[in-house]
Amino acid sequence: MPELYNLPASISVEVISGKKDGPIVFVSSAIHGDELNGIEIIRRIKKLSILKKLKGTLILVPVVNVYGLNTLSRYLPDRRDLNRSFPGSTKGSIAARIAKIFFSEIVEKCNYGIDLHTAAIHRSNLPQIRTNIKSNQTLMLAKAFEAPVVLHSELRDGSLRSEAQEIGVPVLLYEAGEALRFDERSIKIGVKGVINVLKALSMLPETKKKFHANPLILNKSSWVRALDSGMLRTIKALGDMVKKDEIIAFIDKPLNEKSFELKAQYDGIIIGKSQIPLVQEGDAVFHIANNDNSFIDDEYIDYFQDASLEHSNIRELNAEYDIE
Repeated sequence: MPELYNLPASISVEVISGKKDGPIVFVSSAIHGDELNGIEIIRRIKKLSILKKLKGTLILVPVVNVYGLNTLSRYLPDRRDLNRSFPGSTKGSIAARIAKIFFSEIVEKCNYGIDLHTAAIHRSNLPQIRTNIKSNQTLMLAKAFEAPVVLHSELRDGSLRSEAQEIGVPVLLYEAGEALRFDERSIKIGVKGVINVLKALSMLPETKKKFHANPLILNKSSWVRALDSGMLRTIKALGDMVKKDEIIAFIDKPLNEKSFELKAQYDGIIIGKSQIPLVQEGDAVFHIANNDNSFIDDEYIDYFQDASLEHSNIRELNAEYDIE
């Protein structure tokens, strides 16, 4: 990578090649330097004995934004977002140069990709796959991952997923947990999900499943924003189902008795929320998604996550010490 004030920098890459031919898949993490769950997901994946049966090639990149990780920052030293800088340029900003190296050295050599993310600082995301559900191929892989939610996500200019699709490399984006924090369940779902996708691509042998449930397929989402500034008192959690006009939080004025109700704008499920009780007017507080169709009890989400992990065929999945 470009040197930072004359200090050398590099991106570490581990390539695992199977004895037989097959697809080439990359798994990347920490494109945003403060998103840590993916780093732990990749660490655990590397230790799995099932990879001895791999067909094809698996490329693991635990930290793409090495500069942001060093400073606990989402962004790069030039204050740009790396995930808006693809496919990059050899003559552009530091963000463009890093994007170009990663894109040309990793992404262009692959058939598929899985990009691991968390929510931004002071927010948390329910484990979810974001992809193009209008594509039969990516929808099949998204379902195979077995996160509780699959959300249709439009492509954003300059994002890794958008530019990879332009060259015919489908990418799943896994969102789970919050920045600068480990979340054990999100990590376990991520490890299991990557292995599930490799099985769906016939890169690993299929095993008889003890459990199978279809994730919620959601086609739209939007943020509920604070109507005023104050102290946020949430009464709904990640994974909760909400009805239109249902109260989901209160915003209290710390210096008087005033309190404002925050309501859901439509039926749906909470897939993201603020983790900090201080809000300014206009701040994003709850991310709600739905599919214009069914209303499912929120107990399904907890059951889906816990049961899928409990009945996993990956022996080492629960062998790690849990992060509390």
